[in-house]
Amino acid sequence: MQPMSATLLEYFAFSKPYFAYDGLILAFDEDQEDLIVGFGHAGFGPLPDRSQLDLETGIISLMMVRPEYRRQGIGTELLNQLEGYLQTCGSQVIYAGGFKPFEPFYLGIYGGSELPGTLESLPDAGDFFRTQGYQEEERIQVLECELARFRPPIDRRQIALRRSSIIELVYDPIPSDWWDACTFCHFERVRFEIFDNQSNECMGSVTLWMMEPLAHSWNVRAVGLIDLEIEESFRQQGVATYLVGEALRRLGEQGIWMVQAQVPTGNTVALKLFEKLGFTQKDAGLIFAKH
Repeated sequence: MQPMSATLLEYFAFSKPYFAYDGLILAFDEDQEDLIVGFGHAGFGPLPDRSQLDLETGIISLMMVRPEYRRQGIGTELLNQLEGYLQTCGSQVIYAGGFKPFEPFYLGIYGGSELPGTLESLPDAGDFFRTQGYQEEERIQVLECELARFRPPIDRRQIALRRSSIIELVYDPIPSDWWDACTFCHFERVRFEIFDNQSNECMGSVTLWMMEPLAHSWNVRAVGLIDLEIEESFRQQGVATYLVGEALRRLGEQGIWMVQAQVPTGNTVALKLFEKLGFTQKDAGLIFAKH
């Protein structure tokens, strides 16, 4: 996002408890020593239990070079330095760009509802990492839905769920683990939970966050849909459609203009759900890795 400030960088990168100075590398102009012409920032993903960093999984969180200094080998040297740092720390695989759950820095000022790896709409970035030996491992669809035109689907199952269930809102839900606290502690979140009227059993939940300050630079009020979980015994019964539909309807009534979600192309169930709800693809994220 632009404009950028030192305060925003402090908020979304430097204040993280695992920030390490050695992972941030700057490139200067030899003739103008106070002019930064590029930088790269590397970090790590979490262990499977999300209790601490996994030093074997390295992330090139962000790398940028001023346009007038590109194609001079600066990007290549920055990448070499970052890879050297990660390998020294023990990384066995390095990803180009953050993606869920490997998003240690910059969520909220780059990407969207999640970090998308390398955006397909920026082909130079993808071409650069391919020339550096990175292989594309996954593709993520970036989906959006404009709530001004949203209408929840209506069928017999949706009507029955409206009668037999209740939806409750949890504002600023407690982080589920250490990594969740580190990556989302700055954001306003809301969780919609659906319960069966008779048994009071939780059937599922969906969590969304206010995409600030990134959405402010788009001049819209936008939220990101990050977690949708339906209990196994309630799947294939229209619960996800009803729950997400009600969440979007209520958010639209509160003046939210757009909802974004990111889904791997292999998750056909989720893609069909979002298509049914009126989401359309706006971009794609490419996940590049070097082993």
